[in-house]
Amino acid sequence: MARYIGPVCRLCRRERTKLFLKGIKCYTPKCSLEKGKEPPGQKEQKRRTKVSEYALQLREKQKAKRMAGVLESQFRRYFHRAEKKKGLTGENLLLELELRFDNIVFRLGFSHSKREARQLIRHKHFLINGKGVDIPSYSVKPQDKIILREKSKKNVQIKSALEESKKRGLPSWLEFDEKKLEGTVLNLPKREEMSIPVKEQLIVELYSK
Repeated sequence: MARYIGPVCRLCRRERTKLFLKGIKCYTPKCSLEKGKEPPGQKEQKRRTKVSEYALQLREKQKAKRMAGVLESQFRRYFHRAEKKKGLTGENLLLELELRFDNIVFRLGFSHSKREARQLIRHKHFLINGKGVDIPSYSVKPQDKIILREKSKKNVQIKSALEESKKRGLPSWLEFDEKKLEGTVLNLPKREEMSIPVKEQLIVELYSK
């Protein structure tokens, strides 16, 4: 399965949830969901009164997968990894997604969206603990420092994103130094601090069949 390259607002409409894939637009009245647009190609669903259990589970999985920007094979690997860890599998899965390097870069405010964050990472704009990392899926750990390269501090795209990110705020489990333009992962986020609005238990039930 190839990565989706179509209009991302279509995905939000399909899931009937803001997936925050479009950057600044998601926080304005221009958002497709704010305009009240219906899901694409689903007019016949208006006549449906029942939704199967499988359909509910699938939609939750699709929301999590699309919001994280990963493929099905990647998502399944995250799930199997979460199963092997102590604790609740669902929360472990969301933690795997939350600690991806591209998500941390977005949450720190260096990019308008996760898609943009992946591009910046691949172009080697960041260091982790002083070492260059250009893998968006890299799993960041507590006390890791995400540092913007000196030559990238004048990047117009990044400066614009940092200014806009002030509207979103910063999660309590992250710390950001505006002078040095570097962030630190203070600790592992709790479930209520994670940015993926899904019912993770439904995902666990889907994969456990």
